[in-house]
Amino acid sequence: MLADDHPFVLLGIRATLMAQGGFTVVGEATSPSSLVQLMEKTPCDVLVTDLTMPDSSGDSDDGLRLIRRIRTRWPEVRIVVLTSLTNAAILRSIMSDGVIGMLNKSESMDELASAIRSAGMSRSYVSRSILQTLADASGEPLGMSPMRHLSPRQAEVIRMFVRGKSISEIARELGRDVRTVSRQKRDAMAKLGVSNDPGLFAFVRAYGLVQRHIADC
Repeated sequence: MLADDHPFVLLGIRATLMAQGGFTVVGEATSPSSLVQLMEKTPCDVLVTDLTMPDSSGDSDDGLRLIRRIRTRWPEVRIVVLTSLTNAAILRSIMSDGVIGMLNKSESMDELASAIRSAGMSRSYVSRSILQTLADASGEPLGMSPMRHLSPRQAEVIRMFVRGKSISEIARELGRDVRTVSRQKRDAMAKLGVSNDPGLFAFVRAYGLVQRHIADC
């Protein structure tokens, strides 16, 4: 089964698999909700999925949450993740959630075919670029330490944002200008090594910050 919010990506994957032979694509999804609906009625051995896909609301689902949901409901399905994320902590967290294969979206389609074959045989497969990213990481244990690089105000904004408040709501509650809050959020994300909101939410879950107080780090 294939899942990606870009139709041309799905087309490319399908064409590659059909050309190589030995694969049967049983379904395609373009959002988290459509993927879950499809899996409820269509069995598959291997799921190839993007990590961050916008849902019908226009919001991007937290990729780690989606992976955990699938792992809980369909533990027998082997998952191969395609991602453009380069944050080592998030990549480690994806693997620790039971993903059997992981590739960067820049990898060739031939390598994806190899990853799917490995998954079909219950063998793990991690692409060279992701292995290099993990090898180049600082070696700092997965935990709270990166939060030390944030200023108290940046940490406060991130804490409120990941708990569901909008930038305007945060600005109003803290008595700050919207542009100031937006800049603090942007600067904090740069320090954390994430470039978009889905990446931020994935980082937060990877470090277990949903339940803990970021300002105390």
